Amino acid sequence: MLVHQGTQGDISGDINSIHNYYEHLVLDRITAIVKLRDLDASLTADIACVALNRLPPRYIRYDVDMAFYLSPNEYDEIEQKVYDAVDDAILFVQDRGKRHA
Repeated sequence: MLVHQGTQGDISGDINSIHNYYEHLVLDRITAIVKLRDLDASLTADIACVALNRLPPRYIRYDVDMAFYLSPNEYDEIEQKVYDAVDDAILFVQDRGKRHA
C-alpha cells in the first residue's frame, strides 16, 4: 500500500480508491462465461490476466465517473473490447494448457 505523508497528511485513502476500470468488466464477463461454458474455474485468474494485459489501462477513482463521461457508443465499444479480450484470453490459456499437458 502506498502511503504518502507530507504536509497534507495521510493520502492512502485517496490512493486506494484508484483502480483499472476494466478489472470489474473483465471479471464480470469471465464469471458469466465460466457458468455458460462450463470452463475450468481454476483458469479464471490466468484468463483475467491475459485479457487485462490486452486492454489499455483506464485508471479511475470511481466507476460512476466512467459512466458519466462515456457516451452510449463509447460504452458499447468498451464492452466489445472486453468481450473480445476475454474470448481471446480463453482460447490462449486453453491452448497453452493443451501444449503443456
